[in-house]
Amino acid sequence: MTYECLQQYWWLLVSVLGALLVFLLFVQGGNSLIFSLGKTEEERRIVINSTGRKWEFTFTTLVTFGGAFFASFPLFYSTSFGGAYWLWMIILFSFVLQAVSYEFQNKLGNLLGTRTFQWFLVVNGILGPLLLGGAVATFFNGSNFVISKDNLVDGFAQPVISSWANASHGLDALLDPWNLILGFAVFFLARVLGILYILNNVDDENIRSRCKARLLGSAVPFVIFFVSFLVRTLLKDGYAYDPQTGVIMMEPYKYLTNFITLWYLAVLLIVGVVLVLYGIIHTLLCKSSVNGIWPTGIGVVLTVLALLLSVGLNNTAFYPSNADLQSSLTIANACSSEFTLRTMAWVSLFIPFVLAYIVYAWRSIDSRKITKEEIAKEEAY
Repeated sequence: MTYECLQQYWWLLVSVLGALLVFLLFVQGGNSLIFSLGKTEEERRIVINSTGRKWEFTFTTLVTFGGAFFASFPLFYSTSFGGAYWLWMIILFSFVLQAVSYEFQNKLGNLLGTRTFQWFLVVNGILGPLLLGGAVATFFNGSNFVISKDNLVDGFAQPVISSWANASHGLDALLDPWNLILGFAVFFLARVLGILYILNNVDDENIRSRCKARLLGSAVPFVIFFVSFLVRTLLKDGYAYDPQTGVIMMEPYKYLTNFITLWYLAVLLIVGVVLVLYGIIHTLLCKSSVNGIWPTGIGVVLTVLALLLSVGLNNTAFYPSNADLQSSLTIANACSSEFTLRTMAWVSLFIPFVLAYIVYAWRSIDSRKITKEEIAKEEAY
């Protein structure tokens, strides 16, 4: 592979991880509905155990997503995770809160009480998807940072390459209404996925009937927020760069042009949206349907994959700077060395084996539906 192909290859892998992460946010979506789907303590434990069997997948994918960015595009990692650290720290803290809540809510000596830890899960279910969606929206709308690569050769003992242009350190992303719109779209999408997953995973008629009743209330705002963000993104000016000079420039209809030029991304996007809508609508119309999580989940992965690829390929700046346009990051100026990318490309060949193990573990965990009798067992959350 050429250096350019390696850059695109690693952007593809990072995009796949991001798409899988959005799908796995069904754990957070389900947690945000603990008190809505579970009216008794026993029913709440059923809901918690349904999502509790998968929370490690979501947490591990989030960490792997960050690790892949660190290894392949270290300048983005140092700029975003280092500069916008308040935003990322809140996200990570909410996920740590989730892990602690699962493990300690029913332990002996729990001084805070079970209900407190259940509310911690609800907090993670709200903040996690909302803030992750807002963070990803900055790929399209930009962030306030400045890159100073000259510091590397100016004799500084500890050179600072990137710095945030204000004191908010990432929280300013939440002041952009379009970032919030995508954040709310991801939040309601997570709730839709959580409802569909619990519907498929739990064998309890009361909980299933509540899932059916609450699906429409999450699906409608998700569609409204997502379509609004998508239409605005396709019609807005985008951040392009000249591959010869590296100069960043604003280009009208850049993201729409990307989908037209890279037509296969448009196909992925359309197929993904159709699958998402099919899974939701079929579940709403068919009373006996409990498998909507699969077409919807596959559709979510395809849709997010198409959007993330469109923001990095075709000479597009995937992390634009609103403070200094020429500081915007591209897969060409933010990536690791050719040696590093090539070495890691060999390591990435093990990914199919890891995915196969995940599929095997998933099927083993879900071999039986969760029932009240199973929750009575000592090993349940």
